[in-house]
Amino acid sequence: MLLGAFFCFVAAASWGAMFPVAHSAFEHIDPFYFTLIRYIGVTVILVPLLLWKEGKKAFRLEGRGLHLWFFGTMAFVVYNLLIFWGEDLLGEPGIMVASVMEALMPMISIVIVWVLFRNRPERFTSLCVIVSFIGAMFVITKGNFTAFLTGVDQIIPSLFIFIAVVGWVIYTMGGDQFKGWSVLRYSTLTCLLGTLTALVVVTGVTLTGYISVPTVEVLQATYPHLLFMIIFPGLIALLGWNFGVSILSPINALLFINFTPLTTLAVSIFQGYHITVFDIVGTVFIIVALVSNNMYIRLEKHQLSKQQMSESLRENIS
Repeated sequence: MLLGAFFCFVAAASWGAMFPVAHSAFEHIDPFYFTLIRYIGVTVILVPLLLWKEGKKAFRLEGRGLHLWFFGTMAFVVYNLLIFWGEDLLGEPGIMVASVMEALMPMISIVIVWVLFRNRPERFTSLCVIVSFIGAMFVITKGNFTAFLTGVDQIIPSLFIFIAVVGWVIYTMGGDQFKGWSVLRYSTLTCLLGTLTALVVVTGVTLTGYISVPTVEVLQATYPHLLFMIIFPGLIALLGWNFGVSILSPINALLFINFTPLTTLAVSIFQGYHITVFDIVGTVFIIVALVSNNMYIRLEKHQLSKQQMSESLRENIS
């Protein structure tokens, strides 16, 4: 249990730290090449690791290549490219916006399940979803809702970040379709296929002239940021989170997602970024909603378990 908690904490804290680190890197490099180079590095580590642990047979797609490509694209193209592009477009406020959107993942997954599978959540859970989205809007708008709604330069980047987070939620849910596969195998194959797709996308964007291939000087200026992103939010968080979830169960692991915006706040304050009261209040709203819903689900499961035990006892007596 302690090992699972440790990995989930490290993963969530790494995700929280990556947004301030990325913001610093964007002073030198665009988010497209930043993301591509990062996941090329992660792939170069994962592929030999999977080959060593499970052998060549682990690279067989088993007729599921399209699914692996789709989920890899959701994670390593839609999520990673859009969340950092949106953060970069928003400037310094994008650090907290990206972080709180990340913390909304559990609530977004509830909405996705509701929409796609008609699995309506309990009223209390619905209330928690609403509270969490209100908290997100505080962070995004900084309390000025009118300016946000009339400013395309804010709405579009925020929409990019939201779509990105939905992409990661879909990727996470896709893991259920590969039961029997190791965490390492699913992570490696989706990362490999997703990174290849990201390479095609970034090449296409480069040909339009919107971005350019980073120079040696740019790479020298950003290599500490890239090294951190490859090792912690990339490799350790990707594998550690999935490993931690397998030990703790999703309901317990999701509590650790609260450390994402908290870590972002701490790192941002340390780096001297301006944190508003709306950032703090919005983060508190999201954390309270996540914890409250988690405790409610626990209570519901406990009561259901007691009811089932009681009914079983009555049947045995009769």
